Amino acid sequence: MLKRFFLSLMALALAYSVGSAKEIAGVNMPESFTVGQDKLVLNGAGLREKYALGVDVYVAGLYLKSKTGNALQIVNADESMSIRLQLVRSVNAKDFSDNTMVGFQESCKNLGIDIKSIDKEINQFLEVFKDSIKNKDVFDITYSKAIGVQVFKNNGLKVTIKNMTLKRALFGIWLTKRSEDKLNVLSKGMLGQ
Repeated sequence: MLKRFFLSLMALALAYSVGSAKEIAGVNMPESFTVGQDKLVLNGAGLREKYALGVDVYVAGLYLKSKTGNALQIVNADESMSIRLQLVRSVNAKDFSDNTMVGFQESCKNLGIDIKSIDKEINQFLEVFKDSIKNKDVFDITYSKAIGVQVFKNNGLKVTIKNMTLKRALFGIWLTKRSEDKLNVLSKGMLGQ
């Protein structure tokens, strides 16, 4: 009886540890991330599927100084944060850039931002996606008050843009309501919901 109880307890502990791991579609999201001097914690993560095709594209994780499910608070916060995108398949760079531009358009509309006011910064950001985008590529999109937005591809710095409005629109791509339902599911995962 005691042995059966112990085995059940071990099975429950194993199930809990596997369930609480941040593995999605074979991608392990680290529990923490550092931006400058700030250690951030994984707020949540989710899987991006491509439109109606149901094809997995990337896993996204959101890192914050402290966990919250308040999307607007995150988007408007002038503090260190990061989004990690890890590709789970190779994608067409132009399609990826075009989809990101649609994200900027919807985010700016949702946040009341005049997209023309950050047109130059958006184009700088989209340059990151001009090269091939392959399975297992990792994009780290970071923000800090001192430096602004930085984008790293596979740990190599690609761009730095110091503009708070761009930061708000950029993080809004993943955190504000989108017309595509699968993106709203991804947002909920990143918000830990």
